[in-house]
Amino acid sequence: MSTMARRNPFRYPVLLVLVVILALTLGPILVIVVNAVKSPTDYAANGPLSFPGELYFDGIVDFWHRVDFTRKLWNSFFVSIVVSVLAVLLSVLNAYALGIGRVRGRLWFLVFFLVANVLPQEVLVYPLYFLSKEVHLYDSVWSVIIIFTVVQSAFGTYLLSSVYAEFPRELLDASEVDGAGRWRTLWSVVVPISRPTMGVLFTFFFIWTWNEFFLPLIFLISNENQTVPVALGVLQGDRQMDVTTTSASALIGVLPAILFFVIFQRTLTRGITAGAIK
Repeated sequence: MSTMARRNPFRYPVLLVLVVILALTLGPILVIVVNAVKSPTDYAANGPLSFPGELYFDGIVDFWHRVDFTRKLWNSFFVSIVVSVLAVLLSVLNAYALGIGRVRGRLWFLVFFLVANVLPQEVLVYPLYFLSKEVHLYDSVWSVIIIFTVVQSAFGTYLLSSVYAEFPRELLDASEVDGAGRWRTLWSVVVPISRPTMGVLFTFFFIWTWNEFFLPLIFLISNENQTVPVALGVLQGDRQMDVTTTSASALIGVLPAILFFVIFQRTLTRGITAGAIK
């Protein structure tokens, strides 16, 4: 028996538990993938757990054209990207004022942002609906962009404020000695150093916004303005679809978010590692 095995008697049980968790996590996704490329006849004959006799893509094509998925995909991508960029920018500005600027009443501002993070969306629906009607932004993607930018930046402000509160004063003092004002210090010193944390926020904001269903369902009622989650929910509730088409819709609905996460996985890892090292 190796030295590491003797020192870590729980190594293999823990590994077994992790494998089981991985199987439980990936299992439903694999079932969806298998049934998305299976014909209705094959599904009826062999059930949901069998492998398809031949690849069947008509369900994916039918769903894509039925909901005009290209339009829905663009709506979700546009909303998620704009919200992510604006929310990170607003979080940085707020956190710079609260964490480094130490504005008066800083603690109460942080409590406000913390409370904003725990409020359920159902509480916000009616006032936001009324305001969007008043400013003529109802049934516009910009209404959702504004709402999610504020909501996501509340979390980003709370997180970045704690990071900026521990920002090295030596760097700020050196920047001040060099004649840099607060604005230049922010963009030349603070932002480059906190870029890994900002990358983590950007990734999370994108995925959270992409997966949002309730508020877009309320504020985006026109077919041409709907996002991917809303299109999936409305279609499944309004029209009868077979199991394979439903699996196809679930697959192509979640696939962009997975691809985005995989692409930015290194950014996410760097950001978390940088925070751990600090």
